[in-house]
Amino acid sequence: MFKNSMNGTEPDPKTLREPELHTYRVRLPGFIAEEEVGLGDLIKRATSAVGIKPCAGCERRAELLNRWVVFSGWHRR
Repeated sequence: MFKNSMNGTEPDPKTLREPELHTYRVRLPGFIAEEEVGLGDLIKRATSAVGIKPCAGCERRAELLNRWVVFSGWHRR
């Protein structure tokens, strides 16, 4: 485990936590239809179009990227 450089002790596992993941929304009116498209889905479509078959790692990466960046069309009210 990592040691604290100040006093040489290991950090308390209770204080360690996963970094929070915020979803960034990008509006692209005219390029995206009514549905929202995640960055992972966009990359998956592009790689499939050029003949690259997705693997299990690609699926996990797509899920993570979809939670990170979402493209949408017109602003929903």
